[in-house]
Amino acid sequence: MEKRISGHTGLMGLFGTPVGHSGSPAMYNFSFEKDGLDYAYLAFDVKEEEMEKAFETIRLLKMRGGNFTMPCKNVAARLVDRLSDAAKIIGACNTFVQEDGVITGHITDGVGFVRNLQNHGCQVAGKKTVVLGAGGAATAIQVQFALEKVKEIKIFEIEGKFFERALETKKKLEETCPDCVVTVEKTEEKEKLEKAVRECDILVNATIIGMKPREDETLVDASWLDPKTVVADTVYNPEMTRLLKEAEAVGCTVVSGKGMLLQQGAVNYELFVGKEMPLEEFVKFQKEQSK
Repeated sequence: MEKRISGHTGLMGLFGTPVGHSGSPAMYNFSFEKDGLDYAYLAFDVKEEEMEKAFETIRLLKMRGGNFTMPCKNVAARLVDRLSDAAKIIGACNTFVQEDGVITGHITDGVGFVRNLQNHGCQVAGKKTVVLGAGGAATAIQVQFALEKVKEIKIFEIEGKFFERALETKKKLEETCPDCVVTVEKTEEKEKLEKAVRECDILVNATIIGMKPREDETLVDASWLDPKTVVADTVYNPEMTRLLKEAEAVGCTVVSGKGMLLQQGAVNYELFVGKEMPLEEFVKFQKEQSK
């Protein structure tokens, strides 16, 4: 790294708190070096109330791009100059690009998720979908599904603040993507959930159910699954959740959350530098480092 840093090196970075655990610097710096690009990517521990100063720094240092993580995604959306269509609907952004002093905010979680599905042979346009959950990742997926022209999105969430968020998402999508039919139901209504799962083309778990230490749990009974259904999870630890294991046993195409993370990073990289990220090389490098 130090051999390629010069007086011309451009700066990119991650803003949020905590950021010490982030794998983004390793991924992007590996890719910059592999592609011979004169950039460096660092992580900056920044609180919500410090974001205005962070934006002053982004503009002052003419940072080409970067990312926002929790809890700064919503305030970042208010501070950028422009928002992508998805970020505008959601009211949050996790990625920014600065061109000629204009900062554009993007939300790439949903794009990465859809691209991961496509890599598994699943096209989403015209499909009936069920999304379990209404948190940040779930909302990004729902919005991207609508923008990608899925036929139907059935959202299931437990009673509470995320249920209210799901209702807000439904209202926004009815205004911006009227051809997409969006419904919101309570997860506790098992008969409705079963019917929706049996009838859908794509089932997505975007809740923490299945994540350690809840890896033995699932919201879906395996008997509801059809082999033709694509079953995807946003959980990446463990890579194969109980839902995915049971779906695979039924004969479904299964898609883990690990690929979503990598594809999201690849989407960001393309926004930053205008070329494909050397994803296969990075995955190989990760495996070698973990030996």
